[in-house]
Order: sequence, then structure tokens, then C-alpha cells
Amino acid sequence: MNAIKQKERQTERPRRRSRAERSEETRQALFQAAAEMVGEHGYAEASVAKITARANVAQGTFYNYFESRQDLFDQLLPALGEKMLAYIRGRMGDATGPEREERRIRAYFDFLRDYPEFYRILYEAETLAPKAHKQHIDAIAGGYARALSRSWERGEMPGYEKRELEVVAFMLLAARGYLSMRYGFSGDRPGAMPEWVIEAYMKFVRHGLYDAQAPDRP
Repeated sequence: MNAIKQKERQTERPRRRSRAERSEETRQALFQAAAEMVGEHGYAEASVAKITARANVAQGTFYNYFESRQDLFDQLLPALGEKMLAYIRGRMGDATGPEREERRIRAYFDFLRDYPEFYRILYEAETLAPKAHKQHIDAIAGGYARALSRSWERGEMPGYEKRELEVVAFMLLAARGYLSMRYGFSGDRPGAMPEWVIEAYMKFVRHGLYDAQAPDRP
């Protein structure tokens, strides 16, 4: 009986993908090709012809998914930003306090190594895809501020008022951006962040954020 079942499984045809699944695969292939092209050559050199060739998609098919090259660029960074957030959330576990922030910064640097195109996409977007850049920054900073609010509500940051947490979020985002720029590259590609850099960052976080005492209020 087992032999018969095994033979039946071997002769079963693979499930046919639905039209919606095939469409989403094509869309993701275009996103991936665009990310690789921008990461390697910049927005200016990432033409529709080069993107579709990289994705192995007919050039005319591109316009079934995007109105123009700029439309793709306006969606590219936010889509990659969502992937980054999911990557970081997957590393958080049940950590709280400074440990959570350490996991967050390590996950960010690891994401840059796994997705080296992200850095160039982000920083060129400020001038070449400003709509995408603003949407990305709003989403990242807003999510960060909400995460800090949850820590604040647990009593982990007594030295700060709730209204100050968005300010803190932008400060920490700026710190990780400049640290990755200064220490996170080997040649022109993201590499392993030196451990002493992360330790220095965590000294600042522990003593400037979590250990800060609530000031006396009049």
C-alpha cells in the first residue's frame, strides 16, 4: 500500500499557480530587478529596458504593473522598507529595554549586509524619488516612535516625556544611518559592523535613554 501511495505522489502534477500568484511573482521580480539595478548603478541608469531584462520580463509587460519608471521608483523604497521592518521584527523576540534596542540595531546592520542595495536606494531616493523617501521616513520614524512609546509605558524611560519620543526616534535613526555610512562598509559594499561600534552605541542608549532619571518639574 505504501509503495502504491508513493508511486501516486510521484505521478501527481504540481499544483498550477493561479493567475493572481503569477501576477504577483512578476511584480516581485520587477521590484527585485529594480532594486538590484539601482543598488549597482543608481536610479539614473536603471532604465525600464534594463530592469525588464534583469527580471526576464517583456518590456511591454512592465506597464501592466507600473505607469512609468518613476511610478516603480516611488514604490520601491517603501516596499523595501516594509521588508526591512519585517526582518527587524523577526529578531526582536520578547526582549525589553536596552536589550531590545541592541537587537534592533544589530538586525538593521545585518539587513544591510543581506540587502546591500538598500543603502543606495535610500540615499539617492531623497533627490530622485522624494515621494518614496518621505513615505519611507514617515513609516520608519512613526513605527520607531510607537515602539519607544510602548517601552515608555512599561516605565523603561523615566527621564523622558511621551512627546519627546518622536525626537528620540529621529535621533536614533540618524545615529544608525551615519554609523552604517562610516563603519559599515568594506569597499563599496556593506560589511560586518565592528563590535566596538555597537558597544559604544549601546553605552549611549543605556545611559542616555534608559538610565536617565526623570527631571524635577516645577
